[in-house]
Amino acid sequence: MAEPGSMSALARVSSRIKGAWPNQPPAAFAFVMATGIVSSALLDAGWGLAARALLWMAVGALLVLIVGLVGRLVIHTNAAVIDFRDPHRGFGYLTMVAAINVVGVGFHPVAPAVTWVMAAMSIPLWLFLAYGVPLSMMLRTEIGETLRPRLLPVDGTWFLWVVSTQSLAMVAASLATGGSQVRFLSDAAVAFWGIGIMLYLTLTTLVMLRLLTGGENHGGIVPTNWIFMGATAITVLAGSMILHLPAEVPVIHVAGPTVGGISYLLWAFGLWWVPLLVAFGFWRHAVRREPLRYSTALWSIVFPLGMFAVATYRFGTVNHMPLVAWLGNVATWTAVAAWLAVLLGMTLTFIRWVRRGNPAG
Repeated sequence: MAEPGSMSALARVSSRIKGAWPNQPPAAFAFVMATGIVSSALLDAGWGLAARALLWMAVGALLVLIVGLVGRLVIHTNAAVIDFRDPHRGFGYLTMVAAINVVGVGFHPVAPAVTWVMAAMSIPLWLFLAYGVPLSMMLRTEIGETLRPRLLPVDGTWFLWVVSTQSLAMVAASLATGGSQVRFLSDAAVAFWGIGIMLYLTLTTLVMLRLLTGGENHGGIVPTNWIFMGATAITVLAGSMILHLPAEVPVIHVAGPTVGGISYLLWAFGLWWVPLLVAFGFWRHAVRREPLRYSTALWSIVFPLGMFAVATYRFGTVNHMPLVAWLGNVATWTAVAAWLAVLLGMTLTFIRWVRRGNPAG
């Protein structure tokens, strides 16, 4: 029979979870993205058991967050719609698309059927969100006003548009390794990769102008701006997977050199971004002394680090560039350390939240 104290603790946890349910951030799926890609990095490094453990952790978190999102949409519809129409939060919903595909690709070596199912889930979500969020921003309206386009500030969360698109390129390239549908899936992988490239170049121009003219909120690069580098890395990873497709496929014959060249240039650009992002983080927290507290945005740092590690290792391996592959191995352990640090922060924040009723940010 359970002790009264333990029952009280369980009731307290249950009560706090129910109270926090309406506040599940749109970008909460960043935890799944980060855990899934760090799992892939560990698999590349030969740590199969740890990789499988993280992959199943990502699956569990994905299921919990989907239930939470559905509940929020049903019970707190207005709050979910307000987030959808907010450009700084609406793109966060695209973390669900990327999370589903990162987990799906993780299962491909052992259960391709799971990859197919998760890809089928992600495509309608991507179509709805990748068009719906931008359209809701372009045609914002308020009571008593006519429809009119408005120019809104661009930040790192907008690059989830790119990340989710390139996740579809990844899953298409993963599934195009055999069978009668290789040609169709190869065409789809290159098409999604190209769409992602054009979105990336467009958003990069807007964000660079904003950063260089001092338009960044709070006077520095915030955690979500690491998604900028994450978008670069996932583009490189998708490119390396495309280069690994059968050479006899017509689209690879046509687009292969372009994919390889642009992927290498973006890999170099992503590497260039890392010291800049670290420097801004140091300036923000060491110089300006802004407190570093756990928030879901910190997973937006872990995911790019993990994605950069996997992209660097696989791009270097596919193209016989040992120094690049070695750098990917080094980046893997940086990503693992970051994942452990943020997980510790999340755990401690959850414990404090349960004990004191202070909700996590």
